[in-house]
Amino acid sequence: MHNLAPYAITDDTSRGRLFKEERPSGRSEFQRDRDRIIHSTAFRRLEYKTQVFVNHEGDLFRTRLTHSLEVAQIGRSIARNLHLNEDLVEAISLAHDLGHTPFGHAGQDALNACMKSHGGFEHNLQSLRVVDKLEDHYGAFDGLNLCFETREGILKHCSLKNARTLGEVGERFLKNQRPSLEAQIANLADEIAYNNHDVDDGLRSKLITLEQISSVQLFAQHLEVARQIYPAISERRLIHETIRRMINTLVTDLIRETEKNLAAHTIQTINEVRAAPPIVGFSSEVHQLNQALKAFLRTHLYRHYQVLRMSAKAQRIIDDLFGAFTQDSRLLPPHFQLQAEENCPRAVADYIAGMTDRYAIKEHRRLFAVGEE
Repeated sequence: MHNLAPYAITDDTSRGRLFKEERPSGRSEFQRDRDRIIHSTAFRRLEYKTQVFVNHEGDLFRTRLTHSLEVAQIGRSIARNLHLNEDLVEAISLAHDLGHTPFGHAGQDALNACMKSHGGFEHNLQSLRVVDKLEDHYGAFDGLNLCFETREGILKHCSLKNARTLGEVGERFLKNQRPSLEAQIANLADEIAYNNHDVDDGLRSKLITLEQISSVQLFAQHLEVARQIYPAISERRLIHETIRRMINTLVTDLIRETEKNLAAHTIQTINEVRAAPPIVGFSSEVHQLNQALKAFLRTHLYRHYQVLRMSAKAQRIIDDLFGAFTQDSRLLPPHFQLQAEENCPRAVADYIAGMTDRYAIKEHRRLFAVGEE
């Protein structure tokens, strides 16, 4: 790749793959990672896993798939401006939610509670498990055999207990080191995407109102600008004009602040990136504005009584499925029955985590509703 900064990850500086393969022809190693992720089964399932709203509640709300695409777009834009590896950022962005359960965070919390006595459940660790083990397409290895740096970026968070079992990819948590700048970008691009698009989905669903969100400074200042420029447009267009300006403010600030941090720490190599404090980040002012937006969403959207009602249903579905499958592993599909012979709770967690929202609901009906097959 051309014109990359000296601290950018390249094919030549990558730590490589768990299983050695010949270099790809006509594409980079990280383009190959991206392509394998896009062609994976877990990636296709993201179309029917939702962010806040359960899949059947509406066709216009974000899914994990559209969210991942939006993260990749934001991440590539940031990487391009900072002369970093766009392909690596894209691969991490597209894969970061592969391990998410059905029903969003409610499903994750429920499955973690079910697995409390069996090592717990972390969706970042599950995403790594998907690409390292659960995808079964290739003859030479389990998983997708992605590059170390892609796998490292997927594992955004990890408990120290689990990190000790992961070998090289878990070392940074034990040594208090940072991942690549590309991984840091993907992490912040994820935050930018879901905060702003949850605003959009929240307003579209009418769970939050324009009047409520106008109390948030980051939204209000851009709403005022949009109204001044386009005084006669519809509310739908006004919201879009506001949100796109919010995203632009966050992205622009992130790029400028990261450039300042690179200069302040005189970063020249990848090893210096790993030893330094987090380099990719917002300015203090914009960080505070972004935190206020997150606090608003937590209070007014994620804890809205309609969202909590659906979350309660989701948790019940996960609890029931986990209980039924662990009590009698013969109820699992044949492939997971084989896994259950080695570790039944983990095999059940793998099966449930891989479900889409609608499949989990159907599976629950098959097991518990009279007359269902």
